[in-house]
Amino acid sequence: MFRSTSRRTAVATGLLLTLGMGTACSSGKEAATDDRVSEVGGKISITYLQKQGDQEYFIGEAAGAQEKAKKLGIDLKVVNLGNDANKTVSEVQSAVAQKSDGVIVVVPDPAVGPQVVRTARDGKVALLTSDDQICTTGPDPAACAKDDLVPRIGFSGAQMGEEVGKRAAAEFEKAGWTAADTRVVSAWKQDVTVCGERVDAAKHAFDAAVPGVKTIDVPTDNTPTGAQDKIAATVTANSGVKNWVIWGCNDENVMGGVTALANAGVSPAHVIGVGLGAYLACKEWQSDKPTGMKAALFINGKDVGALAVQTMYDKLKNGKDFPAEAFAPTTMVDHASWKDVGLTCG
Repeated sequence: MFRSTSRRTAVATGLLLTLGMGTACSSGKEAATDDRVSEVGGKISITYLQKQGDQEYFIGEAAGAQEKAKKLGIDLKVVNLGNDANKTVSEVQSAVAQKSDGVIVVVPDPAVGPQVVRTARDGKVALLTSDDQICTTGPDPAACAKDDLVPRIGFSGAQMGEEVGKRAAAEFEKAGWTAADTRVVSAWKQDVTVCGERVDAAKHAFDAAVPGVKTIDVPTDNTPTGAQDKIAATVTANSGVKNWVIWGCNDENVMGGVTALANAGVSPAHVIGVGLGAYLACKEWQSDKPTGMKAALFINGKDVGALAVQTMYDKLKNGKDFPAEAFAPTTMVDHASWKDVGLTCG
């Protein structure tokens, strides 16, 4: 679910977020003034800006947002940013010009965070993020003070990673592998804060249950082909390894790793892939053909989209403060159980 940080030096820092009651401070807890909220007398208008809008997860997120908006009587516009960070800023500007009352954004690059915050603040538009974090005062959310993070709707990275690590450990023990002949591939886009939280938590949970297995960190672009290329090189450089465990920031990383190992001639019996998302993993489970994708944590984009719209509505309609973070539920699934949770697989 998640590009280059080369533009970060061009991003102005030191931006402050204007909060409730028209007072200014450095907290990222709010991104709209009460003046703006008080202007909302008729139909509420919200713009939802998504990166990678053609990805299965984000398609679901848009659908959930649209369903919730229809139920609440909200005028909702969904925009696909692709992976264009510059488009993020221009679309926020467009939302302000079109008199949107609130903007929900999934940024392609967190480096644009301060610009997005400033644009929303200047336009007196409520700002909420979903999935990925942005900082009000700098380009890197990982280096941001907690109070300077813009409120976010999504999933708990630590909780998700922990579930992935636990399931990987259970699969490892079930397979009867040893630490000496196994390597873990941990793959993610390393400038995305929530990705780091996920893989770190996965490693801690796995190591607690299965100590001594060496982990190889693989930087990727969070796409299946990008992960496949990077993990293929890792496999080639470790040709003597018999068994492989793979986790990452999302299904794309794990699917790329599973494919790379299959192309290298590694049998599915010697691969434990635990995805995060399940929207690609489920495609491996539509037949009884053996696969290295053993399980995946199902994260339902529809739940996040709906929760983000509800949270924005509560702020604009009722003046309810944004929570610093709000999380949607997750469920671990596999070949036998994925249909039971209502997961649809395109």
